[in-house]
Amino acid sequence: MPKLYFATDIHGSDICWKKFLGAAKYYNADILVLGGDMTGKAIVPLVKDPMGSTTGWLLGSEYILESQSATQEFADQVKSRGYYPISMTKDERNHYAQNPDALDTRFKQAIAETLELWLSWIDDRLAPHIPLVVCPGNDDPEEVDRVLTGCHRVMNGEGRFLDLGDFSLASTGWANPTPWKTYREETEPDLETRLRKMLPQTMNRKTTIFNFHCPPYASGLDDAPELGEDLSIKNAGQSTVPVGSTAVRKIIEEYQPLLSLHGHIHEAKGLCRIKKTVVVNPGSLYEQGILQGGLFDIHPKKGLRSWVLVSG
Repeated sequence: MPKLYFATDIHGSDICWKKFLGAAKYYNADILVLGGDMTGKAIVPLVKDPMGSTTGWLLGSEYILESQSATQEFADQVKSRGYYPISMTKDERNHYAQNPDALDTRFKQAIAETLELWLSWIDDRLAPHIPLVVCPGNDDPEEVDRVLTGCHRVMNGEGRFLDLGDFSLASTGWANPTPWKTYREETEPDLETRLRKMLPQTMNRKTTIFNFHCPPYASGLDDAPELGEDLSIKNAGQSTVPVGSTAVRKIIEEYQPLLSLHGHIHEAKGLCRIKKTVVVNPGSLYEQGILQGGLFDIHPKKGLRSWVLVSG
């Protein structure tokens, strides 16, 4: 009976990626699926001064690092939280601060470099017979697709309906519009069209799994803190509103797959049912180095036999 492990929204965290690769052995899983948003949130400059120390900035605080070991320890902390530590001169830092386009180019370079490093760890950390499906999310630029496509150990799920033997997997990282205008978002009608094009007319709902980064609207898996017009969080995050996709919900209700996997809204961890479909968002705690995921036992004839949210 195949066992699938699913996680999502690791946002550049080295620790979470290593745990994800280790999940197959730890949970005795037969397939790994990553649901999107591999990209970290920002560059953290490491600027060396003439006296030999290095200055780093993280979460609004400045750190003076007096030794190479202290600098490396700080860089490791930065990477574990999903940021990209980049060594640069003071002049380079000023240049990036004054030139958003140059900063964006360097940021995308850091994304690609980090992902290439991550993929180089696969052969040592994941048995060769374990399929690995990765689908970029709305926060992932096109550079992510390019790097994934160049790795023989990874199946890039974006826009594909993959036959994985006992079941099929339909994946996309596209989402409905967000206040942050990310890389992969579009109107609800366009998103619905995208989803329909991916699903074959002959789809067998009993053996199909959806891997759509955006959760369905008003499912309880899409509740996010309400924002003001200036994008500040209202009521200290105690007031929440559904922000998922109506198109995703419509497709789930119509096609009724065996299982529907989602992410995107980190704080909306949970499970629900939409008609016959089990719908899951394992949530994300990547900044704490905690990998949240879901484990699913799938019987070739009897369907989904068990499911549980796990954390490690």
